[in-house]
Amino acid sequence: MATRISEQDNGVAVYQVTDEPLKKSNIYCELPYCSADSRVFVYARQNPAHAPNSTEYVICQFGTWEEFVGGRGLGGPAMTHQGIFYYRRMAGEVAQELVRLDLSTGRSEVIYTWPEGLKPRGLGTISPGERYYAYGVTISYAPMMFGTEVVDLKGGSRAIIHTDPYICNPHTQFEPGKGEQVMVQHNRGCEFLPDGTRVKLVGEEGATEFLLDVPGGQVTRLQVGKPHTTPITGHEAWIGGTKEILLSVRAEGEFAPEKGNLVAVKAGAPARVVSRGYRFNHVGTSPCGRFFFCDDWQEASKLVVGSIRTGKNTVVCEAHTSRQQEQDTHGHPYLSPDLKWLVFNSDRSGRPEIHVASVPGEIIAGLEKE
Repeated sequence: MATRISEQDNGVAVYQVTDEPLKKSNIYCELPYCSADSRVFVYARQNPAHAPNSTEYVICQFGTWEEFVGGRGLGGPAMTHQGIFYYRRMAGEVAQELVRLDLSTGRSEVIYTWPEGLKPRGLGTISPGERYYAYGVTISYAPMMFGTEVVDLKGGSRAIIHTDPYICNPHTQFEPGKGEQVMVQHNRGCEFLPDGTRVKLVGEEGATEFLLDVPGGQVTRLQVGKPHTTPITGHEAWIGGTKEILLSVRAEGEFAPEKGNLVAVKAGAPARVVSRGYRFNHVGTSPCGRFFFCDDWQEASKLVVGSIRTGKNTVVCEAHTSRQQEQDTHGHPYLSPDLKWLVFNSDRSGRPEIHVASVPGEIIAGLEKE
């Protein structure tokens, strides 16, 4: 049962939703891991008793905090704005299945199988309409080469549509409007040994982003990262159906916190500053395309919500995360689609737990006032 741990002057109530020794995470904050009606959300819990499918995907109801295990599988799930959750699970010693889980009903079904197994790089992503599933793959470490693979869930075909030596951490995300392109993170200068040991995640030139047509594979470069801006932090999200991407860049120089390191970029245009005042790090956007949510990468890790249109922002609460290398010690906040709940990680108790903050409507309304 959730514990109400604080109530703040801004009307926000903070709940600690979990309290048991298994490792857990609210997954990743680039979009809400919620049902479309904002009734429930899903988090990941590691349970070795169910190996090899040791990642439990727990569906939890906002407000009542009742929960149940929706499925068990591997890491790297995908999510749609319509509240459909996709995850992989082992089916025997080698084969893997792609499972479609409707968070609103809890019903699941297997929709694709990789007979020879799969070891994707990073999270998967699903196109609007749920036809295509895309993810990064390792082709070779000697020479170093990675790829973007796409499964046509309607036709059953599968193909690597693009290769590059520097897409080791691709963060693939389908554009949520028409879904004709995937955003891909380009870690220029990354380096791996022939045995797969990582030497460095990114080189001195820093990371950037490009767009990849699906299924054609045409590349569109974006004006973000050197030489256009400081290097990107590696945290980004599409802004609704605008074909713009919201991302954080290194907070220094012309993009210092007071000048703004939260920027938006689209094909054929320079990046524009969206909001200022914090050292924005992890980034996410609401399905409506109106709001962003970020953690401030400084002491106490303030969780910031803002309007993409006005640039106004406010601190909902503090995550009090230790910000270690493990992802579950990062705040990774996201708003539910109805904008009433903020889900985040916190290890304030000494162990990472899932937390949720209630967000009063007047906080959200105030962000859009000029």
